[in-house]
Amino acid sequence: MYKLLVLSIAFLFYSNTSANTIDTLQPKLGKLIDKNSKDEINFNKFLSECEKFFEFYEFNNDTSTYSDRNKFLFENCSETIDDYWSVIGYGCSWYCGGGLDTNTCTSNLKPTNGIFYGAENIHDLSYKTAWIEGVEGDGIGEMITYHFPPTNPRITEIIIVNGYVKSEQLWKDNSRVKKLKMYLNNIPYAILNIEDSRQEQHFKMKPLGYAKREPYSALELKPWWTLSFEIIEVYRGNKFEDTAITELYFDGIDVH
Repeated sequence: MYKLLVLSIAFLFYSNTSANTIDTLQPKLGKLIDKNSKDEINFNKFLSECEKFFEFYEFNNDTSTYSDRNKFLFENCSETIDDYWSVIGYGCSWYCGGGLDTNTCTSNLKPTNGIFYGAENIHDLSYKTAWIEGVEGDGIGEMITYHFPPTNPRITEIIIVNGYVKSEQLWKDNSRVKKLKMYLNNIPYAILNIEDSRQEQHFKMKPLGYAKREPYSALELKPWWTLSFEIIEVYRGNKFEDTAITELYFDGIDVH
């Protein structure tokens, strides 16, 4: 019975591994994450100004009478403006149905000044927080693991924000990942080559997860599955050996 279960899981998950080799994947670079506390303050001031403008607009929507500033606010304010640090923002995405995982790590840096660096930070969809490993040295061999329920939509893309992008200085001071070894259900799956960049890094792959989605009642009874990422090489920080990853999140199918 145990052998049949293992074979069933292997059949339902795509695997590109062979007995001796696994794929090495290169990223496609996306948008630059250029964040800092000064811009956050300005963003929040603008957000507050927009809120006051909406109250004004409710009683005066004749734009011909507007001051230049109110005309600017009319054109640029939106009720869907999100938090300054938000990764996804408003609107529907794969996360309308995905992101059902829990996260664990082999170590994390101890909190300092009330700032935490645990596993939950790597998938909280915020550029303000980061998972930072907590062992001596560069963190080689440290791992982050995502635990997915069977109902989680399938994953076709992994997006990584490397280093601690809360500010450019923190990004330079802390170490960043150069290579991650990815495991599917504890079996080596791929090597992810990570650029030393504050840009988003996109890795496309064949669907990961249970392919048979119906009947849903049967899908719910299948075993949970995991994706793990092991640090195997780093770019050294200017000041600290601690290795940081701000975000490792997903896109995929089975949502809409």
